[in-house]
Amino acid sequence: MWERAIAFLAAGIGAIGAVWAGAYGISVIAKSSMENIARQPESANDIRGVVVITAAMIEGIALLALIIYFLLVFK
Repeated sequence: MWERAIAFLAAGIGAIGAVWAGAYGISVIAKSSMENIARQPESANDIRGVVVITAAMIEGIALLALIIYFLLVFK
């Protein structure tokens, strides 16, 4: 009984950590891209494209972590 509760707690902490890390990663990417666009405005379109692709990959990983959490909890 306690083992299952501890497993749910660990899964929840892992999901929170994955989502927080994803949000932090996207914020670092956004900060860096804004600084680079401010330095070189002519390359804004190239930087914006890379940011969108990278943020989508990070968001996908965070979403995968949430799906794994829900599968563990509601199986």
